[in-house]
Amino acid sequence: MLATPAGQTAGFVLLTAIFFSEFARARTGWVDPDIEIRTLKENYLPGDLGFDPLGMKPKDEKGFLAMQNKELNNGRLAMIAIAGMTADELVSGNQAF
Repeated sequence: MLATPAGQTAGFVLLTAIFFSEFARARTGWVDPDIEIRTLKENYLPGDLGFDPLGMKPKDEKGFLAMQNKELNNGRLAMIAIAGMTADELVSGNQAF
């Protein structure tokens, strides 16, 4: 897919979107490095970027922590699944998709 011009364009667009979203996240949660290095803002709660268009964020801290844990566990499960698929492709030589 990345060998085609369309794939290279899609990869570039994806990487650019990731760059700008990470840059915005860093500006939301971290103190300016000119002021203090490697310090989170006082009122910043990791994972809370203020973007909740569907209103699904829990209002209380306990519910927010539970949602964060669910997201982390599902993300870890997805990473294990991708690692398994990659190992299968490397061992068998057959593409999963």
